[in-house]
Amino acid sequence: MSDYKHDVVFDHEYDGIQEFDNKLPNWWLFILYATIIFSVAYWLLLHTYGLGELQIEKYDSEMAAAQELMLAQASAGGITDESLTLAASLPDKVAEGQALFNTYCVVCHSARGEGLVGPNLTDAYWVHGGKPTDIHRIITDGVPAKGMAAWGSQLGPTRVEKLSVYVVSIMNTNVSGKAPEGELVE
Repeated sequence: MSDYKHDVVFDHEYDGIQEFDNKLPNWWLFILYATIIFSVAYWLLLHTYGLGELQIEKYDSEMAAAQELMLAQASAGGITDESLTLAASLPDKVAEGQALFNTYCVVCHSARGEGLVGPNLTDAYWVHGGKPTDIHRIITDGVPAKGMAAWGSQLGPTRVEKLSVYVVSIMNTNVSGKAPEGELVE
């Protein structure tokens, strides 16, 4: 037997359709109230108190982990244009290279790479090749005829790679500075 004594019909009617005043099922009300409680708790814990990781933060950390994995796989075959370009998209790798750049390279290339004695590293013109592997080779071996020191023996391969990653990251940012030198590299 039903819990309802009788169906109550509202007094209004639209297009021949009558509306009943029936009670909502308990399971439906439970889902509604549980959703409201969950949303308030979620907002307070994650947004107000910051006690958890938001979805965008989870996404960013997963993407960084995936890029690190791709970089590790690309680096397994040695230094390539792809591995240096991929590393240049990782902020922590760029920051490590920037610290080295600020220590060793600002004297000739200025703080933002716009060039002083050395060429502008932020434009699309390169004197000795503008591919990432060319940049790595130039940093490692230097260009004695132009006054560029060979940093490979002083810094070691790991720091040269970090420095190369930073230079690749500032390529084509076009910071105003020294006039373009060399050939256009696309």
